[in-house]
Amino acid sequence: MEFDIRVEDYLDDKLQSTTDFDHLDTLLNSVEHQRSQLQSQLDNATKELEEARRSSAERQAALAAQIDEFQKLQQSIDVRLKIVAASDAPDEAIRRLEQPMKQLHKVDLAHRYLLLLQHVQELRNAARAHLPQSPKAALEPYTELKQLSLRLRELQGAADGAAVHLVAHVESVAEALWDEMKKTMWSELEVLLKKRGWPNVDPESEVDDEWIQCFEKLVDLQVPEVLYSPTLVTLLPMDVMAQIFVKEFRFHFLSDKPTSNPQGINAHCFPWFLSLLDKWEIFFRENFAPVLAAKFGQTEVSNKMVYMDPGCAFIASMLPVMREKVNVTMEEAVKDPSFLSSLLGQLMTFDDNIRSGYSYDGGDAENGWEGLTGEVLNTHFRTWLEAEKKFALERFNGIMTSSDARKIDYDFAVAGKTKPTFAAVRVADLLRSVTTQYERLRRFSHKLRFLIDIQLAILDDYHDHLKGTLEAYQTMTSTVGRAFVGVTKEQLAALEGTGALETLCKVYGSADHIINALHDWSNEEFFVTLWEQLQTRAKANEDQSNLAGGMSYDHVKDRISSVVGTEDDTGVLFDETISAYTMRRKRAQEFLTQVLIQNQKKAFAAYLKRPQWSTISDEPTSGEAYYQLAPTAELGEPLAVLKRDLDFLSHALGTAVFRRIWREALEELNNMLWSDVLMANKFAASGAAQFRRDVDAISSVVERYIPDGSIALESIKEALHLLNLPVEAPEENSNTMTLKNAVDRVFTDNTEAKKVLEELEIESLSPPHARQILQRRVENAE
Repeated sequence: MEFDIRVEDYLDDKLQSTTDFDHLDTLLNSVEHQRSQLQSQLDNATKELEEARRSSAERQAALAAQIDEFQKLQQSIDVRLKIVAASDAPDEAIRRLEQPMKQLHKVDLAHRYLLLLQHVQELRNAARAHLPQSPKAALEPYTELKQLSLRLRELQGAADGAAVHLVAHVESVAEALWDEMKKTMWSELEVLLKKRGWPNVDPESEVDDEWIQCFEKLVDLQVPEVLYSPTLVTLLPMDVMAQIFVKEFRFHFLSDKPTSNPQGINAHCFPWFLSLLDKWEIFFRENFAPVLAAKFGQTEVSNKMVYMDPGCAFIASMLPVMREKVNVTMEEAVKDPSFLSSLLGQLMTFDDNIRSGYSYDGGDAENGWEGLTGEVLNTHFRTWLEAEKKFALERFNGIMTSSDARKIDYDFAVAGKTKPTFAAVRVADLLRSVTTQYERLRRFSHKLRFLIDIQLAILDDYHDHLKGTLEAYQTMTSTVGRAFVGVTKEQLAALEGTGALETLCKVYGSADHIINALHDWSNEEFFVTLWEQLQTRAKANEDQSNLAGGMSYDHVKDRISSVVGTEDDTGVLFDETISAYTMRRKRAQEFLTQVLIQNQKKAFAAYLKRPQWSTISDEPTSGEAYYQLAPTAELGEPLAVLKRDLDFLSHALGTAVFRRIWREALEELNNMLWSDVLMANKFAASGAAQFRRDVDAISSVVERYIPDGSIALESIKEALHLLNLPVEAPEENSNTMTLKNAVDRVFTDNTEAKKVLEELEIESLSPPHARQILQRRVENAE
């Protein structure tokens, strides 16, 4: 049906009119042509389909054949594997051949061993053949033997320790050969030295060519050892020439001679050693320096004096026997702390003489020679530290228990400077002496240990003493403290008069002296360098539990400074200690001010109750007549107390703190006179004049000790100037402001009041103050 519809559609499209029938033949031909093409395409497709089916069938047949062949092969293999598995012929053959193979392997290994041993012997013979004529040539086979020894040792590790005897034999041969080579060359130079009569030669003479050539050959033998050794190598020719001196040293200082006494090491041994160096230093340098320069001048060790300077090379050869002597002496010194302390100081001086006098670097061009002291302290530092700490604490306790320890040293400084106690001065001297004990040490951890374990420990003890003194004073002067703790009559009597001031000045002066000393030390090169090293180590160290010498970062920070390890560059080694002493000094200053105020309150008690201020007198009090008056009788004791306290503190305290303390105390006195006298009483003209005379008397005493110090009383003085205005103007000066005139203007308004104060040159008072003061006059009230 669908086909018919399509045909119908096609015909409708092609035959739409009668004229289309005229082309019917053409249309039929076209349809026939299309049918032929479609039929041809259908035939081709049918043919290709048949070929594809035939090809697929052939491939399936071939695959089936291959599968069948594989299965047959697999079955054949399985059969043969079963036959092989059931047979024991291969195992039997392997077992029969195993023993002969082992024997063959052993024979081969033995052959290789023999060849290696033969090669080792050939290298040893070759090295021997070149000595003593050509040490350089002898080094070639020796170097090959040494490298072989190192290679065998390396391979042995990878082979789980195999061939132990072979490796040990080659190593022993290499070591024996090296000793033999050195001994051969040593003997040659030794024979030559005997011919030349060494050391009985002129230290200023020149050696002959044969001597120099023999010296050079021994250096040639050592060149590789020197260049590749990580540690110091003493030069063979120097060892040969030094051996006679080593024997002499042993005879004098390592025998049963009196000079061998450990206690005499500084008196005999060190001087002998240094004089020996002084005697032969120039001889070695002038004769052998060119040889060393030629051998090592262009090498990696050219910056090390022990290889470039014959004098330093001679020291290196002599130091082992000195080291032996020092170690023997240390065995005795550790039993005697006093001897140990002096010995370490003497040893550091010896090391310094070697370094500075002969430029000896110990083979370490960058850090220099650590010295025999450094070697000794690697073992005995803790013993020495404890001994020094014990001595320092004993001296500190002796200082604190001395009869004059708590007395003020008035002769310590000139007038105008704060005076410390004798104890404070001696403690600072003790700390300085401790610094001299360790400032020459080379190791940072050792220096830091001395600082923290000894110096800061003493500073802490002394700080605790000052703190305890202030706490005891506070207990004795407080009502609660006296009630709960109890205070003896003797203790209270000690605080009478200037006793309290003296107690507090001792604390203040002592703390001030220590603070100044610590500030001075913080600017010294030694402590600045130590601080920089600490900062560098703290910033770079990842192990916070061991910053230096077994001390943790927190421990060091708490004892030294809170800015340790930070980017803050303002810190110093004594930050925490200075802070603690500053608190004690500040507290002592506060107590001093309180004592002065309390003394004034007690002394002025009777004066404050004087009732005669309003009594009208017939005596003239105008103008400057008040100067003719005598101070009030009740002012006698206050003036005496004031003079006593001023005189005492002027000798004990520095000018700055003296003025600072008194400014606060006088300001309080000013307030007391203002509130308890001026504002508490009415004043007649005579009373006002008397009060003014009294204040001037107080100011006079103050000015005697503190120039311009009475400025603290300025407000009461200006108030009395206003209070003392005359009732009537004097005839000789009718323009003088009177009391009535001032009252009228001051009570008018603030502007007029300010003008009055300006005319009277009063600066510290305000208009309300002026009104209050004028109301104190009896005449004004009337």
